[in-house]
Amino acid sequence: MKNNEKIISSNKKAAFDYTLFDRFEAGICLLGTEIKSIRDNGANLKDSYIKITDNLEAFIINSHISEYKFGNINNHDPRRERKLLLNKKEILKILNKQKQEKYTIVPTKMYYKNSWVKLEIALAKGKKLYDKRDSIKKKDIERDIQRI
Repeated sequence: MKNNEKIISSNKKAAFDYTLFDRFEAGICLLGTEIKSIRDNGANLKDSYIKITDNLEAFIINSHISEYKFGNINNHDPRRERKLLLNKKEILKILNKQKQEKYTIVPTKMYYKNSWVKLEIALAKGKKLYDKRDSIKKKDIERDIQRI
């Protein structure tokens, strides 16, 4: 993490359920009430994923940004699709890898970079049950070593 980055929300479940490969930084289109809610720690990336449409636009699906508590009747929908801001080259690169190697695109963390909200996305492959067990064993061994 760099000096000018502050993590808002991270998706720890993605690192457990998937083997993560290439990572990309994307901007995200947000409404005013969503920004205010994020500043009040109202963002959650659990169970969310990225979908790329036919006309080369990327969207984050199923992410939760709580309604702003001081918002009025025009408050946002907490689970709406939000557009990601990526270059066409990046989208094509992601799309090619997704089709060729059967990757899933998952968000790993949301953070501030200077005054902008950014989303880190990663190409990932799902882990099998035995891979998840191995991950748990490695964490337990590392924790035991740290205690000693």
